[in-house]
Amino acid sequence: MDMKLEVVVVPVADVDRAKDFYTGLGWRLDADVTTGEDFRVIQVTPPGSLCSVIFGTGVSATEPGSARGLHLTVEDVVAAREELVGRGVEVSEVFHDAGGVFHRADTEGRVAGPDAERRSYCSFASFSDPDGNEWVFQEITERLPGR
Repeated sequence: MDMKLEVVVVPVADVDRAKDFYTGLGWRLDADVTTGEDFRVIQVTPPGSLCSVIFGTGVSATEPGSARGLHLTVEDVVAAREELVGRGVEVSEVFHDAGGVFHRADTEGRVAGPDAERRSYCSFASFSDPDGNEWVFQEITERLPGR
């Protein structure tokens, strides 16, 4: 049976601020539904993604800003970084891991600049939403077999 990731819930403190941030990234606003003072759900989708992001009031019991390591794959991490910087978002410099594979938690093992060989899956940049939820760009130019 196929299983596809459809939605990721991101905990936020200020729903309208989060809506402005994510739509300001150029993400499509799919829904903004309120069914009472204690429930509002907003769904946005990054360009080209089949998976959406939901946040709102009464949507998550998780602490706002606690989401970490949410990955967005891009074909060119340098261009993706520049696009967000152009939209006024603070984005880390492009980096790769000292071990040459996937990056580690936080900033440990980060080496400035993209992977020297620009291998797929090995170059990154990170940014956070206004609540501190962490997103990571991962450059993928060639998928692993079966992907």
